[in-house]
Parts: sequence; C-alpha cells; structure tokens
Amino acid sequence: MDRILVVDDDVLILAALSRILQAEGYDVVTHSDPAVAAREVGFQVVLTDFMMPYLNGIELLSALREKNPKAVRLMLTAAADFRTASEAVNRGEVFRLLGKPWSLSDLTNSVRQAFAHYRLVDANERLSREVAEKNAELVAINRDLERRVVERTAGLLDGLISALDYRDTETQWHSRRVSLYSRRLAQEVGMTGAALDVVEQGALLHDIGKIGVRDSILLKPGPLTPEEWVEMRKHPEFGYRMLAKMPYLHEAALIVLQHQERWDGKGYPQNLAGEDIVLGARIFCLVDTVDAITSDRPYRKGRPMSVARDEIRRCAGTQFDPALAEAFLNIPETEWQRIRQEVEALEAAENERWNSDPLGPPAPLARASGA
Repeated sequence: MDRILVVDDDVLILAALSRILQAEGYDVVTHSDPAVAAREVGFQVVLTDFMMPYLNGIELLSALREKNPKAVRLMLTAAADFRTASEAVNRGEVFRLLGKPWSLSDLTNSVRQAFAHYRLVDANERLSREVAEKNAELVAINRDLERRVVERTAGLLDGLISALDYRDTETQWHSRRVSLYSRRLAQEVGMTGAALDVVEQGALLHDIGKIGVRDSILLKPGPLTPEEWVEMRKHPEFGYRMLAKMPYLHEAALIVLQHQERWDGKGYPQNLAGEDIVLGARIFCLVDTVDAITSDRPYRKGRPMSVARDEIRRCAGTQFDPALAEAFLNIPETEWQRIRQEVEALEAAENERWNSDPLGPPAPLARASGA
C-alpha cells in the first residue's frame, strides 16, 4: 500500500491532512515533532511543513534522506516563507512546494504525482538492474560463443594445414613459424586484438592453395618449367577462393591472396604495390623471407639471423615495406629465436605422438619445389 509520512507541528492541520489523505486511500503516518519524524523509515512520500521548532522542513528532509533516499519530498509553506523554502526546491531537495492555505485539488494532485514519480523511478531502477543482469548474461553467452568459434576455427585451421602437410611435408612447421613471426611483427607496429589473429591466420594458411596444384608440379624435385610456374603461381588465388566464403576467415583470405605481392609491384598474382597490399600480406612477405634464409634446405643449411637482417635491410623499399623493415630490425634476435624454439618444441611433441600411434606416422612425400 502507498505510505506517506506527514509532519506538521500544528496538530489541527496535521489531523486535517491525515483525514484528506486517508480518504484518498493512502496509509498515513503523522508526527507533530520533527525530531521524532526524522527517525521514520519505510514510506514512499513525505509531506512536511517548513516552519517548525527544533528542525525546519529543509533540515528534516535532509535527515530523512539518509535512510529514505528514494522517498519523494513535498513541502508546505506559508507565503511569508516562500523565498526561503524555494531554495530547497532549487537545490533539488523538494519535488513539489505547496502553499498554505492549500487548495484541496492541488494537494491531492501533488501527492498523487509524487507517488507516480516514486513508482516511475523505482521501475526505472528495477528495469536498469534487469537490463544489467541480462547484459551480463549476454556477455557470458557471447564470451562462450567466441570461445567455441576460436576453438572450432583453430581446429579447422589445423585440419587445413594437416591436409596440405600430407602433400608437402615442409609446409606445416614453416607455416607455424611464419604465423608466429607475423604476429610478433604485427604487435611491433601496434596491431592488437582481432587484427593480430587475422594476421596470424593469414600467415598460417598462406600456402593452403597448393592443395589445388598438381602433384607433378608441387612435388617435382627439380626446377619448374615456365609453364609449370604459371600453374604454381595460381596457388594464392586457389587459397583465396577456398577461404573467402568463410565469414570468419575472409580477412585472412586477403592475406593468402596477396602473400606473394611485393612493395615495388613486382609480385603476383595482381602486381599490387605499396599500401595497396594489405598490411598482413606485407608483414608475411618480410617474415617469410626471414624464415627461408634461416631454415635448412636440401641444398644448404639455414643461415644466421644476421644474414636475414642484412637482406631485410638491403631490400627495404623494394621487396619489403620500409616501415616494416625498420620495425623488424628493432626487434631483438632473441625474440625470433624464442619463437623458433616454441615451434621446434611443438614439432618434437607431434613426432612423439605419431611415433606412439598404432598406425605410425604418415608416409612422407617428396619435398615440394619452392614458390
């Protein structure tokens, strides 16, 4: 039931107010002593006189506000006290100011509006709490969905790389190295969050289009003919077409499409140049060269990182984005060594798993020609 506290040191006025408000259906609590009234709790509206002994109306409302912060405050005041009482309204202490003597309609309408205001504020707070709770639930649901997408995407990427690895046994660990190299260089130039994941995914999948290249070309031990190079150089487009229709891999697919482009426009398949090449592909182009120089090949051992750094410095502005080259050279060699060691540890664990598999490891295929 709607409960109102009424305070006035004039007991006759207090009794009159009580009768009027009870007739309106309110639960009325009355006090003629403002000091006693100041201890009341559990009401939605308070109606008080302004001029009273011990505590005036403003002081009473301030005291009540501590324990009843949501209660709506009304004040009665004689015309002579209007200026002083109006200060309380201006300071936000009072919802409505009523004059003495009061108009019955003004009094009842003001009390009715005060209760309506209380219910509106209360409902707004309740709805705000419910919305906050629902938002928290949605955040938790979205976080779980994101986790599942990440897990399933990671599983899909592993499956795609494994599928290619059955055809080109050098691809998997090279791809994992350059994906982590790409992520580290992307961090160096200020990329964060999902953008880092896109760069890493694009680098990991850069050669996935080789699945569409014939074995006679992909696994050819010797040099490719000009005609065979035409087909080999289609692998970025093959990879892009495989990935572009997957919404969560669309941006990574652009890196796959452009990973053989060069800063000077002499790459393929689109002869893009400069910043027309997506940043992730420019990053990949640089770290791919670093990995090629520092990794073992059938015809030579991997060379020191210092050789790779000299090559990056030499080709900055031609093959490589000069800003990325500078960022790469600012990263300590120990960072690249750490990443390589991480991948080597993964490779060792994978080999151990295959060696314990009842079916044994997959039969190795001939090593693919470079592209």
